[in-house]
Amino acid sequence: MEASVGNTAGNGTTFTWTVNHMNEWDLTPKCFYTNVNNKQCCSNLAVTVYQPPENVSFSLNHTGLLTKGAEVTLQCSVLNVAPAENLTVTFYRGQTPLGHMTTNSSAKKPVSETFSLSYNTSKEDNGAEFWCEAKLELGAEGPQPPLVVKSDSLTTTVYYGPELKVPAVPAPISIIRGETLHLTCLAEGNPNPLYNWTLPSNKGHRSVINLTIESVDFQDGGQYVCAVSNKVKTVNVTFNVKIQENILPYIIVAIVAAMVLLLIGSAVFYIFYYKKNKMGEYRLKDVFRLGTVHHTAVPLSL
Repeated sequence: MEASVGNTAGNGTTFTWTVNHMNEWDLTPKCFYTNVNNKQCCSNLAVTVYQPPENVSFSLNHTGLLTKGAEVTLQCSVLNVAPAENLTVTFYRGQTPLGHMTTNSSAKKPVSETFSLSYNTSKEDNGAEFWCEAKLELGAEGPQPPLVVKSDSLTTTVYYGPELKVPAVPAPISIIRGETLHLTCLAEGNPNPLYNWTLPSNKGHRSVINLTIESVDFQDGGQYVCAVSNKVKTVNVTFNVKIQENILPYIIVAIVAAMVLLLIGSAVFYIFYYKKNKMGEYRLKDVFRLGTVHHTAVPLSL
């Protein structure tokens, strides 16, 4: 057996090759032997010299504020690994793989490689952890399980504008004069949104989520605008409020007045018509007699 480095020792048909420190990356040991025809032959021995990555680092490349829907570049840098053709890099979001990548390098010596993956952010990525790993897969003859080096994780902060939890243009609101008006303007965003209400006829501003006005009057009718904003954007919710008169007391008064007039009319009818023309003494035989019934009014004597 011949090798450019290390020592060989034979024991019958078995030879042992020992290398204390491998400093050659591309070598081909040869094994010489004599076949059955007493002819000397040789075979090249397949030897793979490998080195796990010295370091794996992850980064996210993006300029400016990282917002929802932004296209970013995830990068995984692998330092001094060999052979590069046996390297597989995987990007992760939490424990979910985002993609696998390999290199076209055929170098036998250790090389450093940077792998890039395009990614579009969502609001669910806020607070998520991104990282990558480099795996050196050398087949069944190599280390088992395969050698894996992981990067540190990077926690992302994704900003997104207010997303309304109520309609931007709610249905018109009608409320009775004297009742309490409740308006709600609710949204979600990162950072947390701020609320600013503009009241009808420039009556001032309020910085609350829920706007309450006790005992509304006609001057409280009109358009209420809730501006919801953070550093990403501003959205508006517009409420149209109409104040109506409470007509129930008038209906009650009208009903009572009608009843009083009806009672007065009944009393007048009783006094001036029925009592004068219909009251008196009647004979029963005249009541049941066929034909015209004549009655005689007899004044009551006290």
